[in-house]
Amino acid sequence: MSISRRNLLQVTASGALLSGCTAGTAARSGPGPVLPSTATPAAAAGLPDQIEHGPRTRPQVALTFHGQGNPDEAETLLAAAERSGARVTVLAVGDWLDAYPKLAARVLAGGHELGNHTQTHGDIGAMDADAATAEIENCARRLRQLTGTPGRWFRPSQARLTTPLVVSLAKKAGYPHVLSYDVDPLDYTDPGAEAVRSAVAAQAGPGSVVSLHFGHAGTVAALPGILDDLHRRGLRAVTTSELLT
Repeated sequence: MSISRRNLLQVTASGALLSGCTAGTAARSGPGPVLPSTATPAAAAGLPDQIEHGPRTRPQVALTFHGQGNPDEAETLLAAAERSGARVTVLAVGDWLDAYPKLAARVLAGGHELGNHTQTHGDIGAMDADAATAEIENCARRLRQLTGTPGRWFRPSQARLTTPLVVSLAKKAGYPHVLSYDVDPLDYTDPGAEAVRSAVAAQAGPGSVVSLHFGHAGTVAALPGILDDLHRRGLRAVTTSELLT
């Protein structure tokens, strides 16, 4: 996606403000075992259609990861979070789950949360209704096959805030809220571990939702330091559902 496309003006309070993630494709494989449902999409009173952060009154932060890329790096990130007692939210790309179906169970087994980040990670805000619906519903279907639930959260691909059309289609697919974020260290641009850590430290505060990415070595290297920084500030890394409950 071009820089000019990423800098598209917000056209409404829930309009498009594009930022990037590295797109990826993967081979498909069959569904794995169905796990017990741990999260059912349900509207939360008082939350906006597009959620950028949680309450500023509690010492909690949600670290959210766009799920695609090298599965070994994903395993390393999850293990690092668990060693620190942190729980994260993984917004998985459907094609990534097709390629690595066992990772769905791995995410949930660690006490983390799994959600929907579209099926192929295209520019969903630029799609027509039929194409955008397929992106949302195909990933939701894959999540159901693997875990028994579509997950509570949907995050649009290649977007921080998305269009009213995508918001409405997500609601029709069973996601009452679109999960955005208020902290973006731009780790998908591979600025290096120290830059990622410093950006999170500078931007994150109580209630923050942090956007991070699987598939980037700098993010893997930065995570232990990010968690240490949060701990020193008295902030606890929790799932998005915990943050917003």
